Amino acid sequence: MVKTVHVAGAVIQNERGEILCALRSASMSMPGLWEFPGGKLEPGESPQSCLVREIKEELGCEIQVGELIADAEHEYPSIRVHLLTYYAVIVGGEPAAREHERLLWLPASRLFELEWAPADIPTVERLLS
Repeated sequence: MVKTVHVAGAVIQNERGEILCALRSASMSMPGLWEFPGGKLEPGESPQSCLVREIKEELGCEIQVGELIADAEHEYPSIRVHLLTYYAVIVGGEPAAREHERLLWLPASRLFELEWAPADIPTVERLLS
């Protein structure tokens, strides 16, 4: 049986409506692919509180989590990822790439110019629809 990992991702928009994209670093699985920042839910943790914690750790800023965008599952060879993505806005600090290779702000219309991690693609498609 393939293990399922529950993950939350934040679609962080700035005042210009651009979306924060994060490039997975060499120390992460699937390096060189883009993703929405976030991480694994701890036992008993809500997706929203997971995102507040993970974004603080990964990007060093505070966010406010909004509505759900996509609820997607993707089966990789050794693991199944159940990803919930939410809209979010920064309410304190500036995002910095602490764990990622780099960060990039893009308008939604240009998201498909990047090569996304497969689990994040349903969110990109939802943002463009």
